[in-house]
Amino acid sequence: MERNQMHKHIFLMRQSFFDQGLLDEQFIQLEELQDDANPNFVEEVVTLYYRDSSRIILNIEQSLERNPLDFNKLDNYMHQFKGSSTSIGAKKVKAECTQFREYCRAGNGEGCMRTFQQLKKEYAILKRKLENYFQQSRQAGPSETACRPRMN
Repeated sequence: MERNQMHKHIFLMRQSFFDQGLLDEQFIQLEELQDDANPNFVEEVVTLYYRDSSRIILNIEQSLERNPLDFNKLDNYMHQFKGSSTSIGAKKVKAECTQFREYCRAGNGEGCMRTFQQLKKEYAILKRKLENYFQQSRQAGPSETACRPRMN
């Protein structure tokens, strides 16, 4: 694929993240912080997010195995996870975090379990798509102009 075509493909891939509701405006704000001095800033931030959040997910999984469930502890873990997800613009993940926290406040263990499974699915989908996006972006090299995606 020639360079211009690669950049167009990457642009469309990125746009699809917004069209599908995977990412929100916060991701664009991260991109705006990236410059020539820090050309991989967004990828580095997202990599840190996935490294740190995997620890939080493990803590939540372990807490969900305990009986009785400690809803305050679960809510605190999810509050942390939601904050991290918000910082990179992970829109669908953030929505699942909000739902999970509502189930915690209601003391609904079954709702927590169900929502956590959906959250892990959204988290994995976004991770796979972003890894592919960053890999292709590195292969294509820097583009001349950055464009803001259409927001729904």
